[in-house]
Amino acid sequence: MELRELDQADRVAVRSLIHRTIDTCYPAAYPPRAVAFFKTFHSAEAIQERATAGHVVVVAEDDHIVATGAAVDGEITGVFVVPERQGEGLGSLVMDELEATSFLAGHRAVRLSVSLPSRGFYEGRGYHIIEDCSIDVGEGQLLEYWEAEKPLAGES
Repeated sequence: MELRELDQADRVAVRSLIHRTIDTCYPAAYPPRAVAFFKTFHSAEAIQERATAGHVVVVAEDDHIVATGAAVDGEITGVFVVPERQGEGLGSLVMDELEATSFLAGHRAVRLSVSLPSRGFYEGRGYHIIEDCSIDVGEGQLLEYWEAEKPLAGES
């Protein structure tokens, strides 16, 4: 298993990983228009923008990307693990790297948006919910989530 920076050749595979994870994990928690919103938000272009503006990592195993995440200006985003590998510590591996990189870049706290399925994971890592949020995605459907924050003092 290898944790490394995203390279240009990974962009399509990362988008596929994210979209497959959304398709598998989000329909039980979100209405269809919210699921579609997430997929648009995590487009190949958005992934490239994050890589250009910040730090995107992937976990690769046997030439397959199994996890990813990004940090841009003290905000962590796009953290996904393929559904069949969730619960194995890959998300924590990605988060450890993104939090450490953010700390080294001078951030003493990081923020992130917490989806309904991921709240327990982030609270278990010491993130504190600071705001309830929702986006009207049309046709009476809402995308509900939380904004959360975690201090990074002591990271190295």
